[in-house]
Amino acid sequence: MMGNKKPWGGRFSKQSAAWIDSFGASISFDQEMAHEDLEGSLAHAQMLKKTGIISPADAEQIIAGLKEIEHDLKAGKVTFDVQLEDIHMNIETLLTQKIGPVAGKLHTARSRNDQVATDLHLYLKHRLPEINAALLELQEVLVQKAQQHVTTIMPGYTHLQHAQPISYAHYLLAYYQMFSRDRERFEFNLQHTDINPLGAAALAGTTFPIERAYTSKLLGFSKTYSNSLDAVSDRDFVLEFLNNASILMVHLSRFCEEIILWCSYEFGYLELDDSFSTGSSIMPQKKNPDMAELIRGKSGRIFGHLLGLLTTMKGLPLAYNKDLQEDKEGVFDTVKTIIPTLKIFTGMLKTLKVNTAKMEQATTHDLSNATEFADYLASKGLPFREAHRVVGELVLKCIAEKRNLQDLTPAEMQAVSPLIANDIYAKLTSKEAVARRNSFGGTGFSQIKKQLAQARAELASNSPKN
Repeated sequence: MMGNKKPWGGRFSKQSAAWIDSFGASISFDQEMAHEDLEGSLAHAQMLKKTGIISPADAEQIIAGLKEIEHDLKAGKVTFDVQLEDIHMNIETLLTQKIGPVAGKLHTARSRNDQVATDLHLYLKHRLPEINAALLELQEVLVQKAQQHVTTIMPGYTHLQHAQPISYAHYLLAYYQMFSRDRERFEFNLQHTDINPLGAAALAGTTFPIERAYTSKLLGFSKTYSNSLDAVSDRDFVLEFLNNASILMVHLSRFCEEIILWCSYEFGYLELDDSFSTGSSIMPQKKNPDMAELIRGKSGRIFGHLLGLLTTMKGLPLAYNKDLQEDKEGVFDTVKTIIPTLKIFTGMLKTLKVNTAKMEQATTHDLSNATEFADYLASKGLPFREAHRVVGELVLKCIAEKRNLQDLTPAEMQAVSPLIANDIYAKLTSKEAVARRNSFGGTGFSQIKKQLAQARAELASNSPKN
């Protein structure tokens, strides 16, 4: 009878074909967690030594072997074998090659189920701060740009139609707020990532006198899972990460959509730096916003990873199932996507040029000061609904005659309402319309300065130096 040579093959009498092994193996992608797997194994070995579950001599031999593998890994000298399925078996085999059969004692009181969960927790725990640091850098640039453009006037849109004039700084600070919420979501995500599953074993814990709090301390986890079933089957922290990354990509994609529009000839509000643009192979005049388009496009792959894992998780009974092997590739790809995306976007935003004259000009012939006119009449005592109707009639007249509200004579205005006086003209300029909107959170210049002061304080308190 031909046996099975796998590390778990004692119960099996047949060896699976190579193509079947390839389908079931995860080493092609979970090698991404090689450093985390070694980190978890080192902590586990130290705990086995401390509790006397294995002898100090065996433990020291294992620890030395793991550190040697870590050195080899950093030097690029490690090769992984698909026949060994995953990163755990590959490293255990490498350890056995270095120190012999004593390597088998490392797996005492643990399972690949809690091992892989620990690796994934560590992987995200290490990378969430990097993501938030990139977000902070982006927010710094947003604040710098906003400070330069407090009094830059642009059209504000609803339904992509000119609505009311606003400050460009106000527009930028809207995205600052979105990215603040993104940071808060990733910070909260860290709370559910910073929990140690090691020691839950396969699903029911272990008979060995392990000290899970000790491994949590060694690995820097602030908490330890209190239920072993939950520990090996929980992927909520991964779903939260993919959800948070998806929302972040929504914000970046919306921002990019506007950049793409506003760089077009029809708008001409912005111009991207050459280093963040490309040309055409056939049309010499072209300057394409490819980086913005790529960021907008990459949102789809992140959304797909979230939906994929939600679908994978929805029918899984407790505790571990092989389906959970599908939780990693999406996480790795998301991390590798959003960190460079944030850096590219930050550089693109920092170097773009703003056509302030074109922006303001777009608010002078668009009738977007109609609300100012209605507010003016309401302040004179006319019910707002009546004021809205009166100004609507003047707007209709202007459209028919291809004029602007500020071009109408006092007599023409007073024909629809005797409340209108010559002081209306000052209130119909775009800059005045923006400056006067000083309700809390509004686009008025004094409110923007308050928003900027708050943003600078927030960034200072979240700086890595603090």
